[in-house]
Amino acid sequence: MLSGDREEVIMGNYVADFIKGKLTPERVKDWSADYLLGVRLHRFIDSYTDSHAAVRQIRHQVALTHGKVAGVAVDIYFDHFLARQFDQYRQETLSNFCARMYSVVQKNQQLIPQAMVPMAESMIRYNWLLGYREIAGIGRSFQGLASRFAFMAGIRGAEQDLVKNYLYYESLFQPFFAELEEVTQHFIQQNQ
Repeated sequence: MLSGDREEVIMGNYVADFIKGKLTPERVKDWSADYLLGVRLHRFIDSYTDSHAAVRQIRHQVALTHGKVAGVAVDIYFDHFLARQFDQYRQETLSNFCARMYSVVQKNQQLIPQAMVPMAESMIRYNWLLGYREIAGIGRSFQGLASRFAFMAGIRGAEQDLVKNYLYYESLFQPFFAELEEVTQHFIQQNQ
């Protein structure tokens, strides 16, 4: 959503969590400028988000019950708020956006790191993006993460924290996301 409409920027942003380490000239020499921009954009978004006071406040609250996985839980809470309020941010429906993004991913599979392929296939098969609209959908995501990765066991039931603190988290998310949209647009313009 924050990547704009250029497919390789979208893909770079999408896969960036699976691209670890420095982006040295040697490493990125065969990457397109847009793909590299997408990876850098993702890293910028992560850094901006991690340092934002509202996000730190929510993560601290979630960490009280879910420990070190609070950051992942908050990321999914934010996906939920975006899905629920999608029409406030875009002129297209969430269903159309999801279908368009899944199409971009399928069309550009060669840009997906091998370790990420099963997750990408599962995301499309089970329509995760649309499923994030409902509390049950994010609950399934948390359960799946906890089942696949032992270190994510603490995320089980994190949807209950969202339900308990929904209005508070939402009130912090909305101004944060407005700022994030602005700074990411600026980042893209400055780094094209």
